[in-house]
Amino acid sequence: MSPKLPVIKSKLLLRALKRGGFIIDRQEGSHISLIHPEHPELTVTVPYHNKDLKKGTLHRLLEQAGLTVQQLKDLL
Repeated sequence: MSPKLPVIKSKLLLRALKRGGFIIDRQEGSHISLIHPEHPELTVTVPYHNKDLKKGTLHRLLEQAGLTVQQLKDLL
């Protein structure tokens, strides 16, 4: 059984992605684009709002980043 997705805000997700090696590429409005310097095919665009990310949105962002739920929890 896979671990459950945590309920987190965008700020925590950004912090975890930075710990995972991602860097901010650009920001357009309330969305921040990150890339992984070692794997340029990994790009993630995180909506930067002051509310919890929806589970479907978080799941899709993890897929884009190539991370599992457990890897995210380890980075938090």
